Amino acid sequence: MWGEIMATDIQSKDLPTRFGAHPICDEDLLLLLGKRVREVRARRGMTRKMVARESDVSERHLAQLEAGAGNISVLLLHRIAAALNVTLVDLFAPEAEESRERHLIRRFLDRLPKQRLDAVVAQLARECGDETILRSNRIAFIGLRGAGKSTLGARVAEEWKIPFIELDREIEKDAGMPLGELFSLYGQSGFRRNERRALERVIAEYDRAIISVGGGVVSERETYEYLLSHCYTVWLKARPEEHMSRVIAQGDFRAVADHDEAMEDMRRILEARDPLYRRADIHFDTSGDSVEESFTKLRHVLEASLR
Repeated sequence: MWGEIMATDIQSKDLPTRFGAHPICDEDLLLLLGKRVREVRARRGMTRKMVARESDVSERHLAQLEAGAGNISVLLLHRIAAALNVTLVDLFAPEAEESRERHLIRRFLDRLPKQRLDAVVAQLARECGDETILRSNRIAFIGLRGAGKSTLGARVAEEWKIPFIELDREIEKDAGMPLGELFSLYGQSGFRRNERRALERVIAEYDRAIISVGGGVVSERETYEYLLSHCYTVWLKARPEEHMSRVIAQGDFRAVADHDEAMEDMRRILEARDPLYRRADIHFDTSGDSVEESFTKLRHVLEASLR
């Protein structure tokens, strides 16, 4: 029975305008739903093919849904939501807006001259010092593949003589299988559950460490909040073209096989995740620099930020 209920069967008078107070038409609802599915898929770094496979919904049907032309049943939409590891409510709900308090604080800080900003930071450090010190003992590098998380993270850990941990390797260790096999068996949602458990274990085991974390962690709200509250985070970024060339240099020739499509996917993912990556404590661009140049600059930035 439920499989026969279609999104367009819902009367427009029962629906809010852009999730507000007034009714919208069926066409607008489908456009909003398609846009939301695209956004969630992009943040998770999933291709249509991946979502189609995990949800058992045809790629053509999924493409129509994202274009705002899909006439999809509740059950099929539920399967797509499960493949994206979100709820049906998440697909219809707008992104949570920044709280009024955070917005006011941000505006206030933006207007402060540098000399007063230093005083405010010092005051916050005095009031929140213990948490800051605990977080800064663990530095987590985030960002897309090819940004330099493993290379630069290992160099910093060696310089500071503290452990370097690649979270992906810890996930494999806990699961007892390679990541590819983990994805094949349990899909994206299964991988994210293992990622959260591995991160919690690493945080519990290491008081001081450099941690390289997969770029998709930002798409899992609770896991990302946990990371931000327990680690000093550094967003390593580069131009999309440099991300791509570094991935190819690492031996992933899938990017070569369909370069244009891979580049478009990378740009789409970067755009979708940009607001989330920006929540990191430090934003560090490695574009145009050699590994040695990036390491020297990064070391200075970290030492200045953490002293």
